[in-house]
Amino acid sequence: MARKVQCIKYGQELDGLDMPPFPGPKGQKVFETVSRVAWQEWLTHQTTLINEKRLNLMDAKDRAYLDEQRDKYFEGGEVDQAEGYIPPSETE
Repeated sequence: MARKVQCIKYGQELDGLDMPPFPGPKGQKVFETVSRVAWQEWLTHQTTLINEKRLNLMDAKDRAYLDEQRDKYFEGGEVDQAEGYIPPSETE
């Protein structure tokens, strides 16, 4: 049986992650409060931000930006979108 969490993004009990997605207190918080579905959606959005904004993950400033965006994403805040990006479902 899958582990359940009260998802901070969706406000309901959903399947949780199998393990923290990264080390440290923030990774543990994500593990305890973010559902598997919400995490997968964040990974898709994060990939779009990295590609469209040409972020360099070796740059501490770019990593801090993604951390900030991740926190906003899960807490219901306004997150940045890639300028000019049109998701595939909108072009069909």
